[in-house]
Amino acid sequence: MSVYVIRAFVRLREQIAANQAILERLAEIDKTLLQHDTALRDIYRKLLPLLQPLPEPPRRRPIGFLVKERGLRYGRK
Repeated sequence: MSVYVIRAFVRLREQIAANQAILERLAEIDKTLLQHDTALRDIYRKLLPLLQPLPEPPRRRPIGFLVKERGLRYGRK
């Protein structure tokens, strides 16, 4: 009877050790994911202004002279 009790405790100890290893690995993965999340968030924030449409450029005045007098004929004979 005592052999079964010893085996049960040995098996329980192995499972606890396995659970501890799994918990440590999950904590490591969680830490890595948090680092990646912050890096991706920073990249997104930096790219967001580049994804916005460009503002409409201001209207420019035409190049040259504007003749407002109607009766004059410049350059014609």
